[in-house]
Amino acid sequence: MDEKRAMYEARAMSPPRALRRSRPVATVLFCLVVLYTFWQLQPFASHPYHMDVAAVLGDPLDEAIADLVPLEAHIISKCPDTRDALRQLILPVMQRVHDRVNFTLSYIGHPTANDGVECKHGPEECMGNIIELCARDLYPDPKISLGFVMCLTREYEDIPDRTLIEDCALEHAIDFQALNECATKDDGAYGLSLLRNSIQRSSEVR
Repeated sequence: MDEKRAMYEARAMSPPRALRRSRPVATVLFCLVVLYTFWQLQPFASHPYHMDVAAVLGDPLDEAIADLVPLEAHIISKCPDTRDALRQLILPVMQRVHDRVNFTLSYIGHPTANDGVECKHGPEECMGNIIELCARDLYPDPKISLGFVMCLTREYEDIPDRTLIEDCALEHAIDFQALNECATKDDGAYGLSLLRNSIQRSSEVR
Protein backbone atom coordinates (compact mmCIF):
# COMPACT_ATOMS: atom_id res chain seq x y z
CA MET A 1 0.00 0.00 0.00
CA ASP A 2 2.78 2.41 0.94
CA GLU A 3 4.69 1.53 -2.24
CA LYS A 4 1.67 2.28 -4.42
CA ARG A 5 1.11 5.55 -2.61
CA ALA A 6 4.77 6.57 -3.09
CA MET A 7 4.60 5.76 -6.81
CA TYR A 8 1.40 7.80 -7.15
CA GLU A 9 2.92 10.81 -5.39
CA ALA A 10 6.07 10.61 -7.53
CA ARG A 11 3.96 10.60 -10.69
CA ALA A 12 1.85 13.47 -9.41
CA MET A 13 4.95 15.59 -8.73
CA SER A 14 6.55 14.86 -12.13
CA PRO A 15 5.40 17.01 -15.07
CA PRO A 16 3.72 15.25 -17.97
CA ARG A 17 6.11 13.71 -20.52
CA ALA A 18 4.98 16.06 -23.30
CA LEU A 19 5.60 19.05 -21.05
CA ARG A 20 9.09 17.82 -20.17
CA ARG A 21 9.89 17.41 -23.87
CA SER A 22 8.58 20.87 -24.69
CA ARG A 23 10.71 22.67 -22.12
CA PRO A 24 13.97 22.66 -24.17
CA VAL A 25 12.07 23.89 -27.23
CA ALA A 26 10.40 26.65 -25.24
CA THR A 27 13.75 27.67 -23.77
CA VAL A 28 15.38 27.88 -27.22
CA LEU A 29 12.47 29.89 -28.61
CA PHE A 30 12.63 32.27 -25.67
CA CYS A 31 16.36 32.83 -26.21
CA LEU A 32 15.82 33.47 -29.91
CA VAL A 33 13.10 36.01 -29.17
CA VAL A 34 15.36 37.81 -26.70
CA LEU A 35 18.28 37.88 -29.14
CA TYR A 36 16.09 39.09 -32.00
CA THR A 37 14.57 41.83 -29.84
CA PHE A 38 18.02 42.97 -28.73
CA TRP A 39 19.24 43.05 -32.34
CA GLN A 40 16.23 45.08 -33.46
CA LEU A 41 16.60 47.60 -30.66
CA GLN A 42 20.34 48.01 -31.04
CA PRO A 43 21.01 51.34 -32.82
CA PHE A 44 23.41 51.83 -35.68
CA ALA A 45 26.94 52.46 -34.58
CA SER A 46 27.58 56.16 -34.45
CA HIS A 47 30.43 57.24 -36.70
CA PRO A 48 31.67 60.71 -37.60
CA TYR A 49 31.30 61.50 -41.26
CA HIS A 50 35.07 61.69 -41.68
CA MET A 51 35.35 58.08 -40.56
CA ASP A 52 37.41 55.37 -42.22
CA VAL A 53 34.81 53.88 -44.55
CA ALA A 54 37.12 50.99 -45.41
CA ALA A 55 37.28 49.97 -41.76
CA VAL A 56 33.49 50.01 -41.52
CA LEU A 57 32.75 48.08 -44.70
CA GLY A 58 35.38 45.40 -44.17
CA ASP A 59 37.02 43.12 -46.72
CA PRO A 60 36.43 43.26 -50.51
CA LEU A 61 33.33 41.55 -51.83
CA ASP A 62 33.79 37.95 -52.92
CA GLU A 63 30.46 37.48 -54.68
CA ALA A 64 30.06 38.07 -58.38
CA ILE A 65 28.34 41.34 -59.21
CA ALA A 66 25.51 39.45 -60.86
CA ASP A 67 24.63 37.83 -57.54
CA LEU A 68 24.34 41.14 -55.67
CA VAL A 69 21.26 43.30 -55.16
CA PRO A 70 21.49 46.68 -56.95
CA LEU A 71 21.66 49.67 -54.58
CA GLU A 72 21.87 53.08 -56.20
CA ALA A 73 21.92 56.66 -54.92
CA HIS A 74 21.45 59.72 -57.12
CA ILE A 75 23.35 62.79 -55.97
CA ILE A 76 25.04 66.06 -56.91
CA SER A 77 28.44 66.95 -55.52
CA LYS A 78 28.01 70.56 -54.30
CA CYS A 79 24.97 70.06 -52.11
CA PRO A 80 24.41 69.81 -48.33
CA ASP A 81 21.59 67.33 -48.92
CA THR A 82 24.11 64.98 -50.53
CA ARG A 83 26.38 65.30 -47.51
CA ASP A 84 23.53 64.54 -45.11
CA ALA A 85 22.19 61.64 -47.18
CA LEU A 86 25.61 60.01 -47.35
CA ARG A 87 26.16 60.37 -43.61
CA GLN A 88 22.71 59.48 -42.36
CA LEU A 89 21.37 57.04 -44.95
CA ILE A 90 23.93 55.55 -47.30
CA LEU A 91 26.72 54.78 -44.85
CA PRO A 92 24.48 53.11 -42.21
CA VAL A 93 22.90 50.95 -44.91
CA MET A 94 26.27 49.99 -46.37
CA GLN A 95 27.51 49.05 -42.91
CA ARG A 96 24.84 46.37 -42.72
CA VAL A 97 24.46 45.10 -46.29
CA HIS A 98 27.67 46.01 -48.12
CA ASP A 99 28.41 42.36 -48.85
CA ARG A 100 25.01 41.83 -50.47
CA VAL A 101 24.65 44.84 -52.76
CA ASN A 102 26.13 46.28 -55.92
CA PHE A 103 26.41 49.92 -54.88
CA THR A 104 26.42 52.74 -57.44
CA LEU A 105 26.43 56.51 -57.15
CA SER A 106 24.76 58.24 -60.09
CA TYR A 107 24.57 61.96 -60.71
CA ILE A 108 21.71 64.32 -61.47
CA GLY A 109 21.82 66.94 -64.22
CA HIS A 110 20.48 67.79 -67.65
CA PRO A 111 21.88 66.80 -71.05
CA THR A 112 22.34 69.74 -73.41
CA ALA A 113 22.95 70.18 -77.11
CA ASN A 114 26.20 68.97 -78.64
CA ASP A 115 26.54 66.18 -76.05
CA GLY A 116 27.03 68.61 -73.19
CA VAL A 117 25.61 68.57 -69.66
CA GLU A 118 24.20 71.15 -67.29
CA CYS A 119 24.57 70.85 -63.51
CA LYS A 120 22.36 72.50 -60.90
CA HIS A 121 25.20 74.43 -59.26
CA GLY A 122 27.07 75.27 -62.43
CA PRO A 123 30.28 74.11 -64.11
CA GLU A 124 32.14 73.67 -60.82
CA GLU A 125 29.62 71.05 -59.75
CA CYS A 126 29.96 69.32 -63.11
CA MET A 127 33.70 69.10 -62.53
CA GLY A 128 33.14 67.80 -59.01
CA ASN A 129 30.78 65.15 -60.35
CA ILE A 130 33.35 64.13 -62.95
CA ILE A 131 36.11 63.84 -60.35
CA GLU A 132 33.93 61.62 -58.17
CA LEU A 133 32.99 59.49 -61.17
CA CYS A 134 36.65 59.16 -62.08
CA ALA A 135 37.36 57.94 -58.55
CA ARG A 136 34.77 55.21 -59.01
CA ASP A 137 36.09 54.45 -62.50
CA LEU A 138 39.60 54.00 -61.14
CA TYR A 139 38.64 52.40 -57.82
CA PRO A 140 35.38 50.41 -58.18
CA ASP A 141 35.56 49.19 -54.58
CA PRO A 142 33.03 51.38 -52.69
CA LYS A 143 35.23 51.35 -49.60
CA ILE A 144 37.58 53.60 -51.53
CA SER A 145 35.36 55.59 -53.87
CA LEU A 146 32.54 56.16 -51.36
CA GLY A 147 35.05 57.19 -48.72
CA PHE A 148 36.58 59.69 -51.15
CA VAL A 149 33.17 61.16 -52.04
CA MET A 150 32.23 61.49 -48.37
CA CYS A 151 35.52 63.24 -47.72
CA LEU A 152 34.80 65.79 -50.46
CA THR A 153 31.27 66.44 -49.20
CA ARG A 154 32.65 67.52 -45.82
CA GLU A 155 33.56 70.75 -47.60
CA TYR A 156 31.18 70.59 -50.53
CA GLU A 157 31.27 74.37 -51.00
CA ASP A 158 34.94 74.12 -52.03
CA ILE A 159 34.48 71.42 -54.67
CA PRO A 160 36.45 71.18 -57.02
CA ASP A 161 39.26 72.98 -55.18
CA ARG A 162 42.57 71.26 -55.93
CA THR A 163 43.75 71.26 -52.32
CA LEU A 164 40.54 69.60 -51.14
CA ILE A 165 40.79 66.92 -53.82
CA GLU A 166 44.46 66.27 -53.09
CA ASP A 167 43.78 65.97 -49.35
CA CYS A 168 40.88 63.54 -49.82
CA ALA A 169 42.83 61.54 -52.40
CA LEU A 170 45.71 61.21 -49.95
CA GLU A 171 43.34 60.25 -47.12
CA HIS A 172 41.84 57.41 -49.17
CA ALA A 173 44.96 56.22 -51.00
CA ILE A 174 43.80 57.52 -54.38
CA ASP A 175 46.30 58.54 -57.03
CA PHE A 176 45.64 62.25 -57.61
CA GLN A 177 47.52 62.23 -60.90
CA ALA A 178 45.37 59.35 -62.15
CA LEU A 179 42.26 61.30 -61.15
CA ASN A 180 43.46 64.33 -63.07
CA GLU A 181 44.30 62.26 -66.13
CA CYS A 182 40.84 60.66 -66.06
CA ALA A 183 39.08 64.02 -65.82
CA THR A 184 41.14 65.58 -68.63
CA LYS A 185 41.53 62.55 -70.89
CA ASP A 186 40.80 63.28 -74.56
CA ASP A 187 40.59 67.00 -73.77
CA GLY A 188 37.95 66.31 -71.13
CA ALA A 189 35.74 64.20 -73.39
CA TYR A 190 36.23 61.04 -71.34
CA GLY A 191 35.21 62.59 -68.02
CA LEU A 192 32.30 64.36 -69.69
CA SER A 193 31.10 61.06 -71.14
CA LEU A 194 31.18 59.50 -67.65
CA LEU A 195 29.00 62.31 -66.35
CA ARG A 196 26.64 62.29 -69.33
CA ASN A 197 26.10 58.52 -69.01
CA SER A 198 25.52 58.86 -65.28
CA ILE A 199 22.98 61.66 -65.78
CA GLN A 200 21.25 59.56 -68.40
CA ARG A 201 21.09 56.69 -65.92
CA SER A 202 19.49 58.93 -63.29
CA SER A 203 16.90 60.21 -65.74
CA GLU A 204 15.94 56.65 -66.69
CA VAL A 205 15.17 55.54 -63.13
CA ARG A 206 13.18 58.59 -62.04
